[in-house]
Amino acid sequence: MSEDKKAKAVDQTTEMQPKKAKDKHATAAKVEKKLKKHLKSSAEVETLKAQVTDLNGKVDAITDQYIRAKAEIANIQKRNEKEQANLVKYDGQNLAKDILPVIDNLERALAIEVTDENGKQLKKGIQMVFDHMSKALKDNHVTEIEAVGKPFDPHIHQAVQTVAVKDGEKADQVVSVLQKGYMLKDRVLRPAMVAVSQ
Repeated sequence: MSEDKKAKAVDQTTEMQPKKAKDKHATAAKVEKKLKKHLKSSAEVETLKAQVTDLNGKVDAITDQYIRAKAEIANIQKRNEKEQANLVKYDGQNLAKDILPVIDNLERALAIEVTDENGKQLKKGIQMVFDHMSKALKDNHVTEIEAVGKPFDPHIHQAVQTVAVKDGEKADQVVSVLQKGYMLKDRVLRPAMVAVSQ
C-alpha cells in the first residue's frame, strides 16, 4: 500500500471517529429523551389510573343512590296503593261511628215497656227506624261483635267489669254485654263493653 493511501485511510478513520462519537451522543440523547417521555407517560398513566378509580367510586356511589331512590319510590307507591285500598275498603267508617250512638239510643227506647196504644204506635215507629238503620249498616259491612258466651278477646272486647265464675262457666268468658261493639269488615269500629268471668 502506498503512503498516500495509508494517509488517506488514517484521515478517513479519524474523520469517522468523531462522526461515530456524534452518533453515539445523539443516540444517547434520543434514549434519554424517550426515557424521560416514558417516565412522564408513566406518571400520567398513574394519574389517569387514580382518576379512573376516583370516577369509578363516584359512579358506584351514584348508582347506589339511584337504586336506593328507586326502591324508596317503589315503597312509596306500594304504601300509597295500600292506603288507597284501605280508603276504599273502610269508606264510611266515620259515618258508621257517628251512627252507633243513635242505634244505642233506639235500642234503649225499644227496651221500654209500653201499655197504651199511643206508646205502642210510637214504639212501632222507633222499631221501623231501627230496622232501616240496622239494614243500612249491614249493607255497608258494619256488623255487631258477638260477645256473650265467647272467650274474652282484648282486640274486640273491652272488659269493664268482672264477675265470679259460676258453675258450668269457664274463666275469661264474656258473661254479659254492657254496650254492643261493632266492626267494619275486619276493623273494629267500637269494642264491645263486657263483663268477664274471673
